[in-house]
Amino acid sequence: MSEQSTDLRETVRRRYAAAAVKVSEGGSACCGPESVDVDIDIDIDIDIDIDGSFGSALYATDQRDALPAEAVAASLGCGNPTAVAELREGDRVLDLGSGGGIDVLLSGRRVGPTGKAYGLDMTEEMLALALANAEKAGATNVEFLKGTIEAIPLPANTLDVVISNCVINLSVDKAAVFAETFRVLRPGGRIGVSDVVAEDALTPEQRAERGDHVGCIAGALSFAEYRAGLAAAGFTGIDITPTHSVADGMHSAIIRATKPTTRDTTPE
Repeated sequence: MSEQSTDLRETVRRRYAAAAVKVSEGGSACCGPESVDVDIDIDIDIDIDIDGSFGSALYATDQRDALPAEAVAASLGCGNPTAVAELREGDRVLDLGSGGGIDVLLSGRRVGPTGKAYGLDMTEEMLALALANAEKAGATNVEFLKGTIEAIPLPANTLDVVISNCVINLSVDKAAVFAETFRVLRPGGRIGVSDVVAEDALTPEQRAERGDHVGCIAGALSFAEYRAGLAAAGFTGIDITPTHSVADGMHSAIIRATKPTTRDTTPE
């Protein structure tokens, strides 16, 4: 990894470590260029982000109400991958960049006691927050792992689903993320990801003008780049559907794809 990439990853790590500390102390944090905070009446004053492009407002009220307030306050994503991943009873699912644990906890509820939900994060502070949230939620079928999304610490061919919420755009090596995701999925496994994606006409320089890398903007792939990256890793059935705008020419999108079975080798 280049020195610039190492520095960028450390910047991302520090930003999300600070976000975890803020939530633990009774605040909230959000990916994206700006956020709006509001106090709600719970055990401690937690600021819940209500920005329409990023954060907890992208989850249904009943989903937020079923989880610890700190897990909701730590929601930094641009979508709700658990709503599109078609999780089933007994599935084994991994959340890339799990943060405070909101998507892992929701996934654990969906896959039930015969399933398992893993969360992967590189930030000690976020992992500590997620573990505390899992304990508060009484979740017994979840596990949080420390590591990077470019080197997933799980065996090959073991997962049914991989989800992620506005994290892949932060990676300094997206090809490695796609390859690792493909590796850990079993044949027939699938991804259901929310991420920021740029219109194909925007250059990397123009993306950087719209927001920084840590704010989930500058590092975003274009629609064509995202599709090509997944296809190069071996995925088929690739579908990228924009849901809402997060900046000029930049969109939150739902990304779905499948790891083919040995009999399904038709190229994308």
